[in-house]
Amino acid sequence: MTDTIIVSGRRLPPLEQDTEPVSGNASAADAAALVAHLPGAALINNGAVSGQVQYRGLFSERLAIRVGGQNLHSGGPNAMDPPLHYAPTILLDSISVSRGAAPVSQGPGLGALVDARLKSVDFGTGDTLAPAVDVAASYRTVDEGIAVGGVAGLASDSYRINAIASWEEGDDYRIPDGHVADTSYSRLTYGLSGGMRRGDNTLTLDLRRQETDDSGNPPFPMDIEFLNTDFARLGFDGKIAGRPVSVALSYTGVKHGMNNYGRRPPPASPTQYRRTLADADTFNASVRIGFGPLSLGVDGGFVDRSATITNPNNAAFFVNSLDRVKESRIGGFAELSGTIRGWQGDLGVRVDRHHAKMADPLTGTGVPAMVQMLAAATAVNNRARSNTTVDAVARIWREEGLVRPRLTLSRKTRVPNAVERFSWLPTGASGGLADGNIYVGDQTLKPEVAWAAEAGVDVVGKAVTFRPSVFYRRIDNYIQGTPVPASMPVQIMIATMNGDSTPLIFSNVDAEIYGFDGDLSWQIMPTLRFDATVSYIRGKRRDIADDLYRIAPLNGRASLTYGTGKWSVTGELVAAASQHKVSATNGEQSSPGWAVANLWFDWRLSDALRVSGGVENLFDRRYADHLSGINRVALSDVAVGERLPGVGRGGFLRLSLAY
Repeated sequence: MTDTIIVSGRRLPPLEQDTEPVSGNASAADAAALVAHLPGAALINNGAVSGQVQYRGLFSERLAIRVGGQNLHSGGPNAMDPPLHYAPTILLDSISVSRGAAPVSQGPGLGALVDARLKSVDFGTGDTLAPAVDVAASYRTVDEGIAVGGVAGLASDSYRINAIASWEEGDDYRIPDGHVADTSYSRLTYGLSGGMRRGDNTLTLDLRRQETDDSGNPPFPMDIEFLNTDFARLGFDGKIAGRPVSVALSYTGVKHGMNNYGRRPPPASPTQYRRTLADADTFNASVRIGFGPLSLGVDGGFVDRSATITNPNNAAFFVNSLDRVKESRIGGFAELSGTIRGWQGDLGVRVDRHHAKMADPLTGTGVPAMVQMLAAATAVNNRARSNTTVDAVARIWREEGLVRPRLTLSRKTRVPNAVERFSWLPTGASGGLADGNIYVGDQTLKPEVAWAAEAGVDVVGKAVTFRPSVFYRRIDNYIQGTPVPASMPVQIMIATMNGDSTPLIFSNVDAEIYGFDGDLSWQIMPTLRFDATVSYIRGKRRDIADDLYRIAPLNGRASLTYGTGKWSVTGELVAAASQHKVSATNGEQSSPGWAVANLWFDWRLSDALRVSGGVENLFDRRYADHLSGINRVALSDVAVGERLPGVGRGGFLRLSLAY
C-alpha cells in the first residue's frame, strides 16, 4: 500500500514496493525531487534546498511528512525549510509514500504519509561490536554541486552506535543560455544515533543538528541567511506486561534568519531593507499499545513560534508579524486490523483537540502609522482559537494472486496553520506558495474536512507489474487565497504600498480533487526492463466556477533499462502537458507543456562499492514545471515574474561505499 524509493538498500516490510535511485535527482540536494518520480507526486521548485512535494493535489501540512521518525514545523512563515529540507539526499536511506490517506496513527492531515528515513547502523547479529560504514560522495556539473556524507558506527545484536554527517554546497544552477541567479546553497548536517536491545525491547536515541547557511530562494521575498536546527528523539519499542508498546518523545528547535539584501541585488532605498528573524520549537509525544488486532494510542504536540520583521538600518523599525504563536494538539486513536479469506483490512478512528493563540502584535515606532493602526486593531480582535476534529480511515486489499484489488475510504481533517490564521500584516509570507502574491490571514478560519475514496488494482505477474489507481477527494472549508474584500481597506493600502494592489486573504472555500495515476514495470527480457508512470490531477472549486490553485498538469515518465545485476544503463523521457485549468481567482498563469530526456548508468564494482552517474536534460531544453515558484530576483537570466526553469544539461557522478 506504499511506494518506496530506495536510496541505499534496506529490507522492506511486505507491503512496500521499492524502486532503485532515479535519474540525476539522486544527486540533487533536494530530496523532494526524488519523491516527484512516484505516480501522483510532483515537485514544487522553490529553490535548491526549499522544494516541496505535491501529492494528488495536496502539499505542505495537508500531507503527513516525517523525517527520521519526526514531524516538525517550518522555522519561518514562508517554509524555506519544509520538512524534506531536513532529509539531505546524500543521507537518505529511503522515502516511502502511502498511496491512500495516511493511517490515523500518523496524526491529522488530508492526504498521504511521506516517510523519509535517514541512514543508520542497524543492530548486528553477533555479540561483539562490529564496524559498519555507509558513505557516499557526488558531484553535479549543472550547479557544481558537491555532496559528501554518510554514517559510520559499531553494532552488535544488543548495542548500536553511529555518527551521521554530510556537507553539501552548490553554485547558481545553469539553464540553456545562462544561470538562475540566487540559487546557490550550503548545508551541513551532523549527529549521533544509538540503541540498546534486550529481548523484545529496543531503546533508541537520535541527536542531530543541521546548519544551512547563505542559500538562495529566488521565489521568496528574502533568502536564507541561516537555519540552525536541532533534533532529538527518544523511542521505545517492545512489550510491557506482554502487550506491544511504542513510545516516542521528540523535539525540534529551529532558529531562522533571512534578508532581502545579502545575496540578491539590494533595494534601492535603505528604508526598504528587511531582515526577518524567526524561530519554532516543536515538541511531540506518542504512546501506542497493542491488544491483538486492536491498537490504541494517545499522541500530541506543542509548537511555539514567532517571526519579527526588522530593518537593519533603523533600530526603531520592527514588526512582530507572528508574535509568540502557541499551537497545541492532543488526540487519541484506535486502529483495528485483520484478515478474512485472503483479504486484509484495517479501520482507524481518531479524535483531536486543537488550541492556538497569538500574543497581541507589537511594532516599533519606526514603522508606518497604518501598520501600527492595524496592529492595534488586531489586538482588539485577537482571540484564542480551539477546534475538535474527527478522522477515520478504512482500507481493504489483497496481497496475493495475479490481480490484487485495494480500496481506501477516509474522512481526514486539517486545522489552519499559523500563517493562514494569524498573519495580520499583509506580506509575501504564504507558507511556501512562493507565487509573488501578498497574503493576509484570518483568525476565523474553519478546519478543512476531506472525504476521499481511492480504488486501485495491482496486477503482479512474473514479467509485468501494473498498478493503476483512481481517486476522488471532496474538501469542505478548503483554505485558499481569495481577494481581500473592500471592507479591509487598511490591508489593501499596506499591500499596495508593497507593490500588490490585489492582495489575497486565506479563506474557506469548497473544493474537489480527482484523478488517476499508476505505474508499469515490464521485464521484457532478463537484461531489458521498461518502466513508466503517469499522473493526472484535476482540482476545482465547488462554490464557484473556478479551478483550484496550483495543480500539476498531466505528466509522466518512461524509461528503458539495459543491464545485468552488476551494471545497467537507462534512458528516460520525462514530460508534462500544458496546464490551462488555472485559478482565475488567484490570477494564476497557464503553462506550456515540455519534455526532457535523461541518461544514466549504475555500476556495482563490488558488494560494497557502487558508482552511478549520467546526464540530465540531455538535449539542453529550457522548460519550467507548472508548480515552480515565481522568480523575484533581478539581474538573472530568468525574468522577474517568470517561473523558475528546470536545470539545463549537466552531468553527475556518485560514488557509494557500504559494508
